[in-house]
Amino acid sequence: MMKAIGEGWDNTVHELDGGLLARVGKRPDPEATRREVALLDALAPISPLPVPRVVDSDPARGLIVYHRLAGTPLAEHPAADPRRLAETLGAFLSVLHTCRIEHPRFTPTMGEQLDAAAAQFEEVAGRFPGRARVLVESFLTQPPPGEPEHEALCHNDLGDEHILLLGDEVTGVIDWTDALVADPARDFALLYRDLGPGFSALLAAAYTPDRDPGWDARVAFYARCAIVGDIAYGLRTGERRYAEEGLALLERTMA
Repeated sequence: MMKAIGEGWDNTVHELDGGLLARVGKRPDPEATRREVALLDALAPISPLPVPRVVDSDPARGLIVYHRLAGTPLAEHPAADPRRLAETLGAFLSVLHTCRIEHPRFTPTMGEQLDAAAAQFEEVAGRFPGRARVLVESFLTQPPPGEPEHEALCHNDLGDEHILLLGDEVTGVIDWTDALVADPARDFALLYRDLGPGFSALLAAAYTPDRDPGWDARVAFYARCAIVGDIAYGLRTGERRYAEEGLALLERTMA
């Protein structure tokens, strides 16, 4: 028996018997599915945190079946001890960003990413509330930070909805669909958006690889591009949750 239990931008998730989950791509990409399965298999023995363990897949359907990890998303279960959470995630990212697993690269320049955020905004600009529109327009008129000096394997969608907690323990990192070799600062950006710049600073303190001089500016830049995209997506598609959550966090993210 298969029961739908969740949905994101790219996938729907279904619960199966036997403690299994099936994730189905909305726009199946067979090669991307094969790459994700290979990535999860490669990460399993080296990751300090659990990742989904694949038991079956059907690339033609964008289908991956895996064992359900314990816990609930951080988005639904805020951590009681942010410092402890930052230490755990910092150790995880330190391993991820220094591993030698090959994967496709993220290629857009900083300027191209700013242009993409501007295009998303312009499509629905008239529907942004007044104060939010002013904040976004101010951001979009500023030049982007310089290009990163280093690349690493990144989860590339590490928001609070993809980190599982059971009590105060991190029990897994899920949804590796968007993983790419990219600027490692990208893996700080959505946590900057979701948990704030103070948490991002705690995470940086627990992170052991070198960070180049433009790191903090790029983390904030990526977070701001992401939140503009979230709000625009919600307004464009009618999925109000994305717009409402983004608007609630916009002032802090743009500060």
